[in-house]
Amino acid sequence: MEEELVDIDILIRKVLSYTPDADIELLKQAHIFSNEAHGTQRRIEGSPFIEHPLAVASILADMKMDVPTIVAGLLHDTIEDTNITAKQIRDRFGKEIAFLVEGLTKLSKIEFSTKEEAQAENFRKMLLAMSEDLRVILIKFADRLHNMRTLQYLPEGKQQRIASETLEIYAPIANRLGIGWVRTELEDLSFKALMPDLYNDLVRKVAKRKEEQESYLREVTSIVTEKLKEEGIPGKVSWRIKHYYGIYQKMQKQEIPFEQVHDVLGLRIITDTKANCYAILGMIHSLWAPVPGRFKDYIGVPKSNMYQSLHTTVIGPGGERVEFQIRTTEMNMIAEHGIASHWRYKEKGKMDEKSDRYISWLRELIQAQRELSDAKDFLDAVKGEVVPEVIYVFTPKGEIKEMPVGSTPVDFAYSIHSEVGNKCVGAKVNGRIVPLRFVLRNGDTVEILTSPTQGPSRDWLKFVVTPRAKGRIKQWIKAEERKQSVELGQKLIEAECRRHDLNLSVLKSEEMQRVLKLLSVSSLEDLFSFIGHGKISAHQVVNKLLPEKPEEEAPVPKAVKPPKEHKGISIKGTDNVLYHTARCCYPIPGDGLIGFVTRGRGVTIHRRDCPNVDRLAFDDARLVDVEWKASPDATSPVKLLIEAVDKPGILASLSSVISSVNVNISNATVNSTEDKKSHITFILEVTDKGQLSGLTQKIAQLEGVLKVSR
Repeated sequence: MEEELVDIDILIRKVLSYTPDADIELLKQAHIFSNEAHGTQRRIEGSPFIEHPLAVASILADMKMDVPTIVAGLLHDTIEDTNITAKQIRDRFGKEIAFLVEGLTKLSKIEFSTKEEAQAENFRKMLLAMSEDLRVILIKFADRLHNMRTLQYLPEGKQQRIASETLEIYAPIANRLGIGWVRTELEDLSFKALMPDLYNDLVRKVAKRKEEQESYLREVTSIVTEKLKEEGIPGKVSWRIKHYYGIYQKMQKQEIPFEQVHDVLGLRIITDTKANCYAILGMIHSLWAPVPGRFKDYIGVPKSNMYQSLHTTVIGPGGERVEFQIRTTEMNMIAEHGIASHWRYKEKGKMDEKSDRYISWLRELIQAQRELSDAKDFLDAVKGEVVPEVIYVFTPKGEIKEMPVGSTPVDFAYSIHSEVGNKCVGAKVNGRIVPLRFVLRNGDTVEILTSPTQGPSRDWLKFVVTPRAKGRIKQWIKAEERKQSVELGQKLIEAECRRHDLNLSVLKSEEMQRVLKLLSVSSLEDLFSFIGHGKISAHQVVNKLLPEKPEEEAPVPKAVKPPKEHKGISIKGTDNVLYHTARCCYPIPGDGLIGFVTRGRGVTIHRRDCPNVDRLAFDDARLVDVEWKASPDATSPVKLLIEAVDKPGILASLSSVISSVNVNISNATVNSTEDKKSHITFILEVTDKGQLSGLTQKIAQLEGVLKVSR
């Protein structure tokens, strides 16, 4: 599109053409303010910078926007590119206009690690402002459209980046908001920048097709116009050319050459009423045979962007395929201008009910993504939400739901309500029970079966397609994993406290607060979670709570009083000998034992099959026989090594199994490897080898566990 030069007088005339009582003085003030703020600034091609805000304001006037929006268009770059502050704009033009301008100002004072992160965070800020006042995004569309029209002046790398972003984000949102002409122009300008050779080739081919078919389309137009008069149905017939990117998409999707795209040129009939739309459809089908599968009723089932029209393709005169679009004047206005076509502000940016329906998806999305701290996740969710390909399915009560192609019953359940999704256990499609990964088709009636005890499965993330479902499932899993890790962490630290004869009240003491500060942990619950996840060890925390002792006194407790769990051991031929169990093999009742006299430390007790015994056996004089005494209440520490698939929740699952057989966990450490495996080490308190054997079997049967050993 050739760029028109706009001055303030042209802009004022444009605004007065649809708002005769517009506040022209405010527009003039904004123009002067913007011009003075930008001063001698110039655009990259050398033109005065003020031409850009004027062009943006002119595009907003083409959308027939209200005066505050057009004023914000004139001022939209002042905060970002000049010394003007938000307060100055608020003082001069009021809160409403200041809010719109601030919503468009990038987060330039925040440092981001990557350009992508900055782009995503700026985009999130803009969308949050848009959810409060949709005019923010409309000004952004106007800004982006003018930048795209003058893209050729930028360096090639920047052209590619801006065109890609426009095609991936802005054009789909314009489509979702129903602003057809903005969407098609953004798509074509992006297509031209990204694939210039393909674009130019299509332009030539379309021009040739238009030349070849112009007389044919005039003939068809004449036949239809005559028939409308005969039937007494009001209707205006015109013909249109499909936009270039739309043609390219069709060629890509259907894997066909340009020559096989039949709806490059099509006819549009505008009438007065919905009833006459259907009457004209019947008339067209009586003139020519419809092509099966090429009829779409978007009047009975409007698109989510409120688009309404009847589409049909017929075999016209001479066997040529001809596509017709049939709609009312109001439907045509909505198809072109979307939300901007019935803009009604009651007060300070509040929308009427009809307008609000356009962004209900955005409000839901923002609600669903509140837990996501990563702006890139949010950006991906937006891209998923504005996907144009949809199917229409029904609730058992006959309500229509629009879903992305590829949706499953789980996506459908979450579209009804988060709790319905979380409690979903099964689904019926058209009365038949289907798997939850079943892919829904156009026209399906879906009934969701729920259970109060059900929770989402991580496996659902492999097949759901809607951002809402993905977001809610991730939130639930994250909450559950935290809950389990907090429980496990609390058990581990309490066990460690008991091992050191510390009263559990120490966990709520001022000393504990000092330790939290030392570890840079904000709360006791967070600490439990970190311990449960293996990020901090319980031993490390309790050590910081223990009173400091002189180094030489440290071994005294061991010499005076052996730990409780070792009371079940006796050394043949001696009494009251100082001993301790070896940390290399952790012997327990039921194991064969051997003792080794260690100078200054008494007897070290090993398992007979401990690899270190062979090394010690050279000095038989220092080996002594050891046996277990019967002591049902005694427990012994044992080290258990587990190799598992590195996945969230595995530590919590293991903890649950261990607790189920009344075995206490005194310590746990987790290490992850690059090949997505977890190496988990537990120190457990067990009564004997039989209890350990039963527990080992249970752990080995857990999903994700690869190997269990002592």
